[in-house]
Amino acid sequence: MANKVVKFGGSSLADANQFRKVADIIKSDSKRIYVVPSAPGKRFSDDIKITDMLYKCCELAGSGVDFSEDFQIIKDRYNGIISDLGIDMSLEDEFNAIAAELKSRPAKDFAASRGEYLNGKILAKYLGYNFVDAADVIIFDTKGSLLLEDTVKAVREKLDGLENAVIPGFYGKTTEGCIKTFSRGGSDVTGSIIANAVRAEIYENWTDVSGFLVADPRIVENPDVIETITYRELRELAYMGASVLHEDAIFPVRSAGIPINIRNTNRPQDAGTMIVANDYDFSKESLCHTITGIAGRKGFSTINIEKAMMNSETGFGMKVLKVLFDHGISFEHMPSGIDTMSITVDSSKLDPVREEVLADIRKAVNPDHLEIEDGIAILAVVGRRMKNTRGTVARIFAAMAHARINVKMIDQGSSELNVIIGVSEHDLPEAIRRIYDMFINSEK
Repeated sequence: MANKVVKFGGSSLADANQFRKVADIIKSDSKRIYVVPSAPGKRFSDDIKITDMLYKCCELAGSGVDFSEDFQIIKDRYNGIISDLGIDMSLEDEFNAIAAELKSRPAKDFAASRGEYLNGKILAKYLGYNFVDAADVIIFDTKGSLLLEDTVKAVREKLDGLENAVIPGFYGKTTEGCIKTFSRGGSDVTGSIIANAVRAEIYENWTDVSGFLVADPRIVENPDVIETITYRELRELAYMGASVLHEDAIFPVRSAGIPINIRNTNRPQDAGTMIVANDYDFSKESLCHTITGIAGRKGFSTINIEKAMMNSETGFGMKVLKVLFDHGISFEHMPSGIDTMSITVDSSKLDPVREEVLADIRKAVNPDHLEIEDGIAILAVVGRRMKNTRGTVARIFAAMAHARINVKMIDQGSSELNVIIGVSEHDLPEAIRRIYDMFINSEK
């Protein structure tokens, strides 16, 4: 039977009322038989996430300080959810076991994982589903790297014969028996792995937004929701910081050809965003803007190099890049001319070794001119339709010119999937707004 894996984020399970919404969503579709919950998130802006409270308890325990008062707040939060839902259950044994473990061996990964573990217990009881401890099926090696093949095998064996299951997100266990967590937001990854293992027809990721937005809503007022986006487009935008999904959650489902649907727990009627394979049939898509999304990041520097006859000097670029390699710096983009080369790098990586890098470049290639320009922002204009649409780059330049924004760098890959633009950091918000107007508002 076809099935769906549904993952719910912390805001979707922050209190009893949210639990009820989640239960309604799950019960509205008989295919939603595998559920991956996060730990309770914030109920209001000044609230504290359960995971952060657990980290604090672990820190106190590690310092030999009594953490019982802080731990009681955590217990009260979970007991409040149980009471409000009217569930006949107690987590006292679990609470005692967690407190004892923190006192004897205060490990951060163990502490953090208990938020999902306890929430999973409650949700399974409320739904009447089987509870499967992620520590029994998500397997890491001794260095903390996920063992995907072993994990998929373990998941299939564990779920075989079960009609349904709640599997907590965010954590697993190493081959040595120690609890190991993914990075923050890692419940997305757990959901993706489970979807791969059970060969789900779709992986639904429920959060507090109605999908992936064309642009940052803090910059563009009420931006459109992206109806459908390919994994390649998502990768480009996520790299620039525009994501509602943990970046490591893509591979397990992408390799299995399983689409992801980003949905809003508080607005389940919204279709959200579908993340699909690159060969997806887009003929039925209702929104057909030239671009799919815009995203940008600050914090870059450009190393500008000039030297006469640079193009005829064999190995010039290799020598420059070796200097960066020797200092542990990777480059983002490297547009060049006949006698010029500009290399964009992360400022935070460059700053500690700035003078050494300049000195080594001078020694390696003896440039006529060498300088570093700071305060650079990079924005990506991404869209699968750009390849077959004439004048896309011209329209980007027109949008920048009308706003009197100086374009410091432009780069386009051979796939023509994206156009990368470098501007001054203070121009980034306006640049995003102007491009949005040019390609989204004007095409409505």
